[in-house]
Parts: sequence; C-alpha cells; structure tokens
Amino acid sequence: MDNKELELKAEEYLGLEENEYFRNEMQQVLDKKDWENLNDRFYTELSFGTGGLRGVIGGGYNRMNAFTVRKATQGLADYINRAVENGSVVIAYDSRNFSDVFAKEAALTLCANGIKTSVFSSLRPTPELSYAVRELNATAGIVVTASHNPPEYNGYKVYWSDGCQVTPPHDTGIIDMVRAVEKPKASLPENEALESGMLKYIDSEIDDKYVNMVKSYFFNAELVKEKGGELNVVYTPLHGTGTMLVERILGECGIEVNTVPEQREPDGDFPTVDYPNPEEASAMKLALELGEKTRADLVLGTDPDADRLGIAVPGEDGKFRLVTGNQLGCLLGDYIFSVLKSNGKMPPNPRLVKTIVTTDLQKLIAESYGVETYDVLTGFKYIGEKIKEFETSGESYVFGGEESYGYLLETEVRDKDAVSAAVITAEMALYDRSRGMSLLDHLNDIYERFGFFKEIQIAKTFKGQAGVEKIKGLMNSLRENNPEKLGGSPVMIVKDYKLRVESDKTNGSEKKIELPESNVLQFILEDGTIVTARPSGTEPKIKFYASCRADKGLALKDAEAEVEAKLEKLSNDIESLCK
Repeated sequence: MDNKELELKAEEYLGLEENEYFRNEMQQVLDKKDWENLNDRFYTELSFGTGGLRGVIGGGYNRMNAFTVRKATQGLADYINRAVENGSVVIAYDSRNFSDVFAKEAALTLCANGIKTSVFSSLRPTPELSYAVRELNATAGIVVTASHNPPEYNGYKVYWSDGCQVTPPHDTGIIDMVRAVEKPKASLPENEALESGMLKYIDSEIDDKYVNMVKSYFFNAELVKEKGGELNVVYTPLHGTGTMLVERILGECGIEVNTVPEQREPDGDFPTVDYPNPEEASAMKLALELGEKTRADLVLGTDPDADRLGIAVPGEDGKFRLVTGNQLGCLLGDYIFSVLKSNGKMPPNPRLVKTIVTTDLQKLIAESYGVETYDVLTGFKYIGEKIKEFETSGESYVFGGEESYGYLLETEVRDKDAVSAAVITAEMALYDRSRGMSLLDHLNDIYERFGFFKEIQIAKTFKGQAGVEKIKGLMNSLRENNPEKLGGSPVMIVKDYKLRVESDKTNGSEKKIELPESNVLQFILEDGTIVTARPSGTEPKIKFYASCRADKGLALKDAEAEVEAKLEKLSNDIESLCK
C-alpha cells in the first residue's frame, strides 16, 4: 500500500471513528506522516476470528478501538436478529485499558439494534460471564479482555447461549455478518437505553449465585470447614479481576488469603509485570517472595480475566517451586477422580476432556480410575462443546483442562475457570496435608505410578506483515517436508489437523482425524515423545509443544535426567527449524 492509499485509509477511518481519544491518536500519527506505523494500522483489518477480536489498542482498522468494536458488534447483532426473536446479550469486562469503554460501545450498539443487554457495572472474571449467559438465558455473551496478552492489547470474545465461546455454525456465521458491515448503526444514548429497559446493569444477583455454585463443588466440604483456617494462602490477581471472588470464596471457607498488595488493585498498565500471565515466572515473582516471607502453604495467581490459574508450592528448603499447567491438571484430575471413586460418587460413564497439546499423563491417570479421555483441539470452546454433547450422549463430564493453565470442573460454566480451580486447589492442598503429604509429594507419587513426564513450549514471535508470512512459510515447510527425526528420535506418525489426516511413516497407511480442521501439525516419535507445531490464534507467534516421558520404574532423578536430555536435543532442533 503506497503512502497516498495509507493517507486515504486513515482519513476514511477518522470519518467513521466517533471516540475522541482514538480520533486524536490517529490524527497525530497521520500528521507525523509515520508511514511505517500507518502501514501496520491499515495493511489489513483486525480480523474477527472464530472467537472474536484481539489486537493492539489504537486508531486504525488493524487496531482495537471504539469503531472496530462497534463494527464487530453490529455484525453480531445482525446475526442474532437473524437467528432468534427478542435476542439478549450479557457483557462483562476486565481491567485492561479501555475495557469499560469497549463494553459500553458494544452494549449501546446492541441496544440500537433492538437487543436487550445486561452489563456488569464493574470488572468481572470471564468464567462469571459464561455462567451469567446460562443463568440469564441470554442469546449470547461478550467479554472484553485480551486475557494474558501484554498491556498494549485488548480483545473481545463472543459466547453463545450455551455459555461456550462460539462454535460452528455460529462462529462462521458471525464472521460473515461482521465482514458484511460497512458502517454500524448509530449507538443508542445510554439514558435512553436505560429508560426503555434495553440496557440493564447487573451485579450481586449474579455474583451470589456464582459463588454458591462454586462452593457446591467442594469434594471434602467437612475437611475445609474444620481445617480451612490452618491453610495459609498467598494470592495475586496480577492487577486483574480475580480479587473480589477469589478472596471472597476462600475467605467464606475460613481460608486465610494474603493478597500481594502491589498487584491487588486493577490496573490495565500492569505496572509490576512484563506479561500479566501466571505461566511466566517473572509475573509470579512478588507472590513467591510474599509466600516465602509468610511461610505460606500455597501460592495462587490468576490472569487479568481470571480464567487461568498458576500455582507454586514450597519445597523442603522453603523455596517455592512453580507448578506447570500440565502438572496442576494432573494433580487436580488425580484428586477429583480419587475422591469421587473412594466416596462411591463417580458418575456413570465419567469423562476427562483435554486438548491435543496437553500431556498424555492425564489420560493415564484417568484410565486408572475408569475414566475415559477425549482429546479436542486447542481452545477451551472445544471442551465446552463436549460438555454440551454429553448432555444427550449419556456421558458425564468430570474434569477438563488445557496445558496453558486452564481448568474446569463445573458444568454451569463452559469456559476455563480460575476461580473454581483456585478453590479446589486449596481444598486439595488441605486434603494432601491431612494424609501427611505435600502437593510435591502428591506429584512425585503420580510419577512413580505412571512414569515421569515433562513438557516444554517454545514460542517464536514474528511481528507485522512480514511475520505473518514467516509463520505461514514455516508451517508450509513442515507440512510439505516432514522432518525424519526430531531430537535424535525417528518420526513415526504425523498428524496434520489441517488436512485431517494421520500418516503412519512406518507402513505408509493413513486414517482420518475425527476433529475439525485446524492449522496444527503433530509429530509422534519412536521414543513416545510428541512434538506439536501450532500458530497462535491471538498473537503473532508460532508455538512448538514437546512432551517427553520416561518409563515408570526408573528412579525419579534418573528419569528427570533422561527426559531433560531429550528435551535439550528437541529444543535445538526446533530452534534450527525457526531460523
């Protein structure tokens, strides 16, 4: 796009944008004739993907701003009005910059299209939005969040009436409607929307029901009641939405919560962290320091919209050790299945649902309790979709999760829920303590029973238009020229989820993959290692996941050394692929 075209695009945007902040910000860039910046803002439009929008905040068609939110909402409104009569929507938002602005823009656009809209009047976690959609029998839901992305990002996720992020046919139907929008309808003024009953603000009536629902999922309620006061928990919401509900529920259970003071208050600039992501050791630093200072039994951390949970536990030396998403999923699964089985409360046809990049150790754990496992594509909406299927299949959802720190134990919510996961993790810590074990002891016991597993993720960021092409080229190269070996071990099976074909390299046979199409490649090696390549759907990254294992029976120290050696070789090969 040449400079004249960029100038015309910028002026066109200025004519459509009604928000003064974004108009001024865009005008400044245009006045400076910052062509590189303008190109990044206009070389493409911020794509409304299968889950919604996510992008850098700012003026322009390739940015998150009031206009792009209104345009997306107009498309959603058109889809709702075509799909149902008297549609309704629930909206929540997190602590990110402009989240409240975008939530109001969306609400008033929906109201202008005759769709009744309920909006939380202040910050709420994403899982509570999912719950509210079902509780209020709404047609759809919106949560304004960019989850754990850096501070310059914001986003907009869409849910359907089942409380799950939109899946087929709604996802593609909404995308088509958004693409067809040329100019959104004029927003309904807020006072008019309130007076007419089109807009309603909601708060405690949903909070109280959600809290009671989470508390109903205790597996050892008596233990929590009797011993909860003995557990010392340090918690960080990472400047996000989790504070109110995590503190409230644990506090009502008598569990002492010591929240990191520097990170307790909502702040979209996330001043104490580079990335507000509990997967990052640096983000948990202040919580770990407070944990050691107060001799806590458990450290909990949630991301800005409180759908991801990270934890750390003290070792024998008193230093805290971070637990990975895969490890916590194994611990929670083992705890939930064991308690249900020992209490004779395992439901009929019990099921675990996990993503294809989540450790297979969870599957082995589930099998040992008679629980069958379903693997689904990356994205929690696919776990939510399975829960809906189980409503008519006679199967029972017991637990589900993904390696990226997302877990769900209740069916009233259809997205990952860090609030309920934090509560059940605290209960699990109490339970292990009651049998003379720490959470680390529990984890090592799992390794002794099933063998040692370890996973790594290598993410490569390639920004801008050139980055998009780089990632596309990497995936094409891997797809057309499958590696013969990775980490020194031969590739035995290749799963191409885009072509939906599984190829056995030992005999040339192929079979169909019974999952939706997705741009993912998976390589299964001779030694049982699994390597997965997947472009991120929300960031300019390509992610490589590797899961290695050692056979059970090996001493834990020897098993760790064996797996570490495998992962080091794999890491070197993956780095070479990305050059």
